Amino acid sequence: MSPKRRRLWLLLASVGTLAVAAALVLTSLSDNLVFFYSPAQIAEKHPPPGRRLRIGGLVEQGSVTRPEKLVTDFVVTDLKATLKVTYRGVLPDLFREGQGVVAEGVLRRDGVFEAREVLARHDETYMPPEVAKALKESGRWKEGSGK
Repeated sequence: MSPKRRRLWLLLASVGTLAVAAALVLTSLSDNLVFFYSPAQIAEKHPPPGRRLRIGGLVEQGSVTRPEKLVTDFVVTDLKATLKVTYRGVLPDLFREGQGVVAEGVLRRDGVFEAREVLARHDETYMPPEVAKALKESGRWKEGSGK
């Protein structure tokens, strides 16, 4: 085998190895991606059930119920649409009705979002960036109001 042909095979093997490595990295990353949706985007796009998502909005007034110990059901709204959420566990101390919330979990086949983690805002002026953007797009949130 001539040196020119040997270099060609070495180059092809290197490119093949690089392509396989890139494919493995991209596959691994796609499994760990969690997309953010507002309730209106979920109603519009219908993400597949069982896929990990992050939702955000405001906890609707009068929607928080506790059907059993450590289970909390509530409704998240972006003032355009609503989404029922169920969460098993201890909620953050700052979780309350009318406040911003971000939840991570999966959308069940029955349309209820099953949260595995719930994050609440940390002071009276903070709004999670994703929630603020969704509320601004709906035209219902004013800068600096915190609501």
